Amino acid sequence: MQTLDAAEIRERTPWKQLIDAIAEELREDEAKTPERHVHPLEQLDGSTGSLLMMPSWRDGDLIAVKVVTYFPANAGSDVPTINAAVLVFDGANGRALAVLDGDELTARRTAAMSALAARYLARSDASRLLVVGTGQLAPNIAQAHASARPIESIEIWGRDGAKAEAVANQLRDLGLTAEPVADLQSSVETADIVSCVTGASSPLVFGDWLRPGAHLDLVGSFRQDMRESDDVAALRSNIFVDTVAGATQAGDLARPIEAGLISETDILSDLRGLVVGDHPGRANDEQITLFKSAGFALADLAATRLAWR
Repeated sequence: MQTLDAAEIRERTPWKQLIDAIAEELREDEAKTPERHVHPLEQLDGSTGSLLMMPSWRDGDLIAVKVVTYFPANAGSDVPTINAAVLVFDGANGRALAVLDGDELTARRTAAMSALAARYLARSDASRLLVVGTGQLAPNIAQAHASARPIESIEIWGRDGAKAEAVANQLRDLGLTAEPVADLQSSVETADIVSCVTGASSPLVFGDWLRPGAHLDLVGSFRQDMRESDDVAALRSNIFVDTVAGATQAGDLARPIEAGLISETDILSDLRGLVVGDHPGRANDEQITLFKSAGFALADLAATRLAWR
């Protein structure tokens, strides 16, 4: 059985090809993607982690099963908060083929999904990107957006200024114009695209800060007790999601839905609907758009197929 490490995943999933692979998987609509399973993991220190299992396959083709652990108590330690592996099987005979670095694959497919959604939801002239968060997803989301449109400036905000500086340095080494910022509100107010990639449990980005025409990309939260934006952001925005089932379980939408401020009928389209043209996406340059991504197995399968082939 073969093993693909993080470097091999990066080499085999260039941004443009990965974004297009996810779009093609959505168009063809041949994959089987059962609902993901999320189980709480009670820790000895009283904190709660999560175990996620996400299977996907094409009949007779590849079977991909991603297993993810989320341990928020690891924050600030040498152990990442999220760890993952992808098991790959031959769909024709069931033979185990490979184990893929799930952390790298997840970071790249998640960033690629955001860049794909922005094709339809960000203004065509959007050039100022703000990344909120400094974890593994931060440099990936910046690279993905920059690969898909002419981003002229990238700002990085994090609670730890040194980490924001490190992410900006990493991006500058790749030839991108990036700098850390300390004033989150000011940066949100001037950004064309705001991408949030944190494990926050209370809002960091407030709807009143969003300027007309802004695109808010919410990636980090996947549980009801996690959220990166407030109720006003949902109320002011035209809402789109990767999948309704997953996105409505995350606090950014689950909380305002529970409060009766919005309902599932306010979600205008999922990502497949945008890709196949069931919904045109952004209607004008003044709309505020919101894309809530909680992750779904079809994107894992698209990335796995690209990396394996």
